Amino acid sequence: MKNLPIGIQSFEDIRSNYYMYVDKTSHIYRIATTGKIYFLSRPRRFGKSLTISTLEALFTGRKELFEGLYVYDKWDWSRKYPVIRIDWTQIKHRTPEEIEKDLSAVLKLKARDIGIVLTREYVSGCFGELIEQLYRKTGEKVVILIDEYDVPILDVMGKSSEEIKAMQETLHDVYKVMKGADEYIKFIFLTGVSKFAGLSVFSALNNPEDITLSEEYATLCGITQEELESNFPEHLAAVTGKLSMTREELLDNIRKWYNGYSWDGKTSVYNPFSVLQFLKGKSFESFWFRTGTPTFLIELLKKRNNIESFLQPVLTREAVFSSYDPERLETVPLLFQTGYLTIKEITWDDDNSRIYRLEPPNAEVRRAFTDHLFKAYTELPMEEMSRLYDDMRRQIKTCDNTGLERSLRAMIARVPYQLHIEEEKYYHSLLLVWLYFLGFKVQGEIATNIGRIDAVWELPGVTVVAEVKYSADRPLDKLLDEATAQIHDRKYYEPYLADGKQIILISIAFSGKEIGCRMETIA
Repeated sequence: MKNLPIGIQSFEDIRSNYYMYVDKTSHIYRIATTGKIYFLSRPRRFGKSLTISTLEALFTGRKELFEGLYVYDKWDWSRKYPVIRIDWTQIKHRTPEEIEKDLSAVLKLKARDIGIVLTREYVSGCFGELIEQLYRKTGEKVVILIDEYDVPILDVMGKSSEEIKAMQETLHDVYKVMKGADEYIKFIFLTGVSKFAGLSVFSALNNPEDITLSEEYATLCGITQEELESNFPEHLAAVTGKLSMTREELLDNIRKWYNGYSWDGKTSVYNPFSVLQFLKGKSFESFWFRTGTPTFLIELLKKRNNIESFLQPVLTREAVFSSYDPERLETVPLLFQTGYLTIKEITWDDDNSRIYRLEPPNAEVRRAFTDHLFKAYTELPMEEMSRLYDDMRRQIKTCDNTGLERSLRAMIARVPYQLHIEEEKYYHSLLLVWLYFLGFKVQGEIATNIGRIDAVWELPGVTVVAEVKYSADRPLDKLLDEATAQIHDRKYYEPYLADGKQIILISIAFSGKEIGCRMETIA
């Protein structure tokens, strides 16, 4: 049984040291032989660096590493191309001055290793000189591989406009070198998380082919269901024994936890980092989420009070996937590009324009992200979660108004005073986070033909329809009367009558520091 390549991003290391490699070289071959300049966006820990490493091994003619793989008998191994590989995670980039100094050193070291002396002073000059000299020394055009091209921009997110623009200008000066050196270049491949408009790298490179949403390359990164089952049968068998599950039960649970990422709305893939960690640890946990705390995202969502985009499906058009300005971040594009939302379905409207349905990819992301959201809103200790969930289930199913009011007060009591916002939508969001984190299947802001339902969630045999009202000074009774009347006047419960479940209507009111609720049952 081959070893699991957890955290290993070197193609040579994987192929030389008896690690499992899922063969992606059919994609690699197609990319290397059908175009010149490519850009690929994928979330972190999704195999971008391994893709870069594989391309490097291919173009430098490491034939022995590809034995038994798709590309082995298709590539011309007699041609070896000079490669410049830039990994921004390995370059100091906190300021433009740091980039100038450290990237220049990296390029000069690359030149020295192959007997070239660079004479230019600045990094852009060094880069251009290295490209030309490599071509003249080897007689072959140069391959340029840039991994995580957007890291310097991501790391200045939330800083001043001046700092962001300075970083954009510095990187633009570096990347535009490749356009001027086009006659010496055979192939360029860039990876990143986001596609930033302000960077102008794409116009500087004559608009590289963006294969992020390409159906042809939907499985370039990640592991498909067929690849999981055909490449890891022994590992799967070991887990079934440890967890006392049948193979079918195990596959179903792995699918729910770690599958679900899609960039074409048709083919879904597993997060490779998480599924490999699971096969090793034999326990369902949020592995990918632990590799980087999304503090910036959490703070952005809390600041804008916009969590519905994560808690319920988002319908959007193709413009959301285009490049965007890092100074004016939009919530949905950011959640998509960082992996917290993915494409679940693509449909077409009457104008034949694509409509994308975005949702969190799987249980791992949904649970872990909601965990962070909940803690950001309420600062509630984790050990209280199970008890609160059981209490609220019982309180709702028995229409225990007093008990549910007590639970809601516990929720509000955990919210730091400075986070209290005197807006009704804040309490909608807080309630949604609370319910979802506790384990309820909840949706918010559900549109009907005569209005929007604040929240609907499911319990076994029960559908709950809720309306929330807030006022800084109006009496609770008045607010509860309005919420109850709105539910009945607009018949929010009608879409659920045919389901055959019991329907519970809940009116919730927040009046200053006072909380009230009112429940009734529709058989």
